[in-house]
Amino acid sequence: MRALIPLLALTLPASAQDRLALAFPVECTLGETCMIQQLMDHDPGPGVQDFLCGPMSYDGHQGTDIRLPDHEALAEGVAILAAADGTVRGTRNSVPDTGSGGYPEGQECGNGVVIDHADGWQTQYCHLAQGSVSVSTGDSISTGERIGEMGFSGNTVFPHLHLTVRHNGVVIDPFAPFAGDTCGGTTTPLWSHDVPLAQGGILSIGFAAGVPDYDAVQAGTADAPALSRLSDAIVIWDFFHGARAGDIVIAEILSPDGSTLHSQEITLERTQAQVFRASGLRRTAPLMLGTYTGRISLRRDGILLDTETTTVPVD
Repeated sequence: MRALIPLLALTLPASAQDRLALAFPVECTLGETCMIQQLMDHDPGPGVQDFLCGPMSYDGHQGTDIRLPDHEALAEGVAILAAADGTVRGTRNSVPDTGSGGYPEGQECGNGVVIDHADGWQTQYCHLAQGSVSVSTGDSISTGERIGEMGFSGNTVFPHLHLTVRHNGVVIDPFAPFAGDTCGGTTTPLWSHDVPLAQGGILSIGFAAGVPDYDAVQAGTADAPALSRLSDAIVIWDFFHGARAGDIVIAEILSPDGSTLHSQEITLERTQAQVFRASGLRRTAPLMLGTYTGRISLRRDGILLDTETTTVPVD
């Protein structure tokens, strides 16, 4: 299994006829149980630019990252599927699921699979779970066939599949593979079906009796199943992907009688791949018994980008 090839991300000429049709490679519901976090970087220099001329990438990123909200979702097991018919060129299956905290030198991709397709096309699947790869070099693979499970191996700080597409050795953006596709131009993606792209959104929200640890938020264990009327505080927390400087987070807590107990607007100061915020108030008297509702909204340039609600009982 080879590491990612350090080639400049390029587009195919508009006249290319031998385009590859890609099925979505993760067994999940995009926008609900999984999200696209990062796209390919089209800026040839030290800057960052996705195919829409936005910041949804990082310098030199050569693939598409499809993530889960947290490690709790990862523990349920999420299948990685072959994006097209082909032949397995190579696999790796022994890298521990420790993320960027520990992986062998030269194995940034972690566990993964490389598949050769017709007409010089190739797909590479990275960060699979240790021991989950279920195919071998030389196997013939059909579109949609299970090849492993999403994991946390290699150079990664969140659970996701990194998919790289190549044509004759050149890295290709599946969202904008042809010349002239970038920066708002008409695109002809390689996806065989529509793949909706949300440029940021809410990964998870929850209640807690104080500001939770970031590690617990990433793990999916920060959400309190219930609070006491004597809890020190009542806090609504939120975890986002694709945050941009200037985004406005609106955090609200409603009492059991429907009245607003707490409301705060938070303006994000940095563009980040993922970000965590918490808002609430300390208890000055016993909390009202009943079910509290928390609502998080994310606005960008005056437009509601995403909103989610959750509840917690207080007894």
